[in-house]
Amino acid sequence: MKVILKKRSGNGNFSLAEALGLPDVKKYARYLHNMRSHFRTITDHRHMVMRHCVKAGIPLRGMLHDLSKYTPSEFIPGVKYYQGTRSPNEGEREAYGFSYAWMHHKGRNRHHFEYWTDYDPKTRLMSPVKMPLKYVKEMFCDRVAASKIYNGENYTDSDALAYFMKAKGRRVIHPDTSALLEHLLRMLAAKGEEYTFDYVRRLRKY
Repeated sequence: MKVILKKRSGNGNFSLAEALGLPDVKKYARYLHNMRSHFRTITDHRHMVMRHCVKAGIPLRGMLHDLSKYTPSEFIPGVKYYQGTRSPNEGEREAYGFSYAWMHHKGRNRHHFEYWTDYDPKTRLMSPVKMPLKYVKEMFCDRVAASKIYNGENYTDSDALAYFMKAKGRRVIHPDTSALLEHLLRMLAAKGEEYTFDYVRRLRKY
């Protein structure tokens, strides 16, 4: 039986457990659920990226993919803002105006185009840098896997392209890199995985 006590100030109530300084069982259970679910999500995603990277001819990139997500700087916010239908980074942004976990992640994972920016020596403005091909391939594998994880049974080969097109023209990404990624995503939507991954595996330059 839950005992409700009146707070000395304000109109709120608190439970007997709170009054005695005991842990909130529901909050603890929710945290455990989020922790298990977030761990499963990022691990399932990583394994899927690994399989895609093998198909794309870059197995080492698959093995190294997203290891920073298991560090406290990324894992703890991931648990706190876990939702299951979108990245926890979005929840952290809504709470604070930015995501510390994402700031940590993008600075350590070269398959994100946000990593590839630097000051232009002529303009002294932050400008995008053309990504090396192996990281573009990994980025493609990452986006396809993310679409599969978040869309589940409703996934189609056009999902990753649709997500990319939502922000086309607003990203700070090198035009050559953007063009190649869009080309690969359009190929996936039109011709499917087998054809596209074979093309990616044979691609040597751009």
